[in-house]
Amino acid sequence: MRVFVTGATGFIGSAIVRELLDHGHEVLGLARSETAAASLAAAGATPQRGSVEDLDSLRTGAAAADGAIHTAFFHQFSHASRRTRLRVMLGGSPRNIVPRFLAAMLAADRGAITTIGSALTGPDRPLVAAFGTMALSPGRLGTEEDDVDPAAAGGARGATERAMLELTARGVRTSVVRLPPVVHGDGDRAGFLPRMIGVARKNKISCYAGDGQNRWPAVHRLDAANLFVQALEKGEAGARYHAVAEEGVPVRDIAAAIGQRLDLPVASATAKQVTSQFGFLAPFLGVDNPASSASTQHHLGWEPTHRPLLDDLEQGTYFGQ
Repeated sequence: MRVFVTGATGFIGSAIVRELLDHGHEVLGLARSETAAASLAAAGATPQRGSVEDLDSLRTGAAAADGAIHTAFFHQFSHASRRTRLRVMLGGSPRNIVPRFLAAMLAADRGAITTIGSALTGPDRPLVAAFGTMALSPGRLGTEEDDVDPAAAGGARGATERAMLELTARGVRTSVVRLPPVVHGDGDRAGFLPRMIGVARKNKISCYAGDGQNRWPAVHRLDAANLFVQALEKGEAGARYHAVAEEGVPVRDIAAAIGQRLDLPVASATAKQVTSQFGFLAPFLGVDNPASSASTQHHLGWEPTHRPLLDDLEQGTYFGQ
């Protein structure tokens, strides 16, 4: 199968590309730069120049493929096009710039999904897209059967998950892979763990919110990559799968592991400290987000095999060692 992959040089996407190639597939990977294109070519994939906002490039890439995996999502302001950045900056009060940027992120994601899915006409040309377990209701074990909770910390992405169901109704074999807040492993430079480590180093203390007993599910990126490929190859239309290896690791335990590795004290942060120190992570730090992958493992035969989160921290993967 020839597979079009967005986010193909990212932390998760690059692992998906390797997994696809190891499974005997051809890969056409979206590349925003010459450096990204060269990296894809070196890995054995064919680069497709463009971005998640370049709908013509997305349409061309999907039309040339037998299926697609969508993981691209601009998490940083610099990832957006110049036109989008200007629209966000000049679109109103500076105090509302974050909500405007969030709206632009979600609009780009929905546009990309709709464009890719519309190009995948014909029998059995699957589309798999990434979403997050943080869009589920907090404080209870989330399952694949659960719908997005609009009031959840990540609930704003519910509209893009619904876009996948709209494509399913039009005959595209879509499936969703929900990723936990912690996808860990070598090469993670922008996720939740690097942010927590950076804050700890800067402030000389490793912090958590409240009593720290809120739980985050976790998965190694190589296990997640394997699930994306399994969903592509044999996922059911309209299905939701959970890339969850550990149902819920207490955030206090994560902070403690960071503190131990950096030889720093561990303590609860006040609400004001969480807001000022943790940036994009602040709304999520205190969320209780346990999630199950029992249905995913049963239906796809997926079995996580790589080392768990706290072992990754103990091994020094995130500390330049």
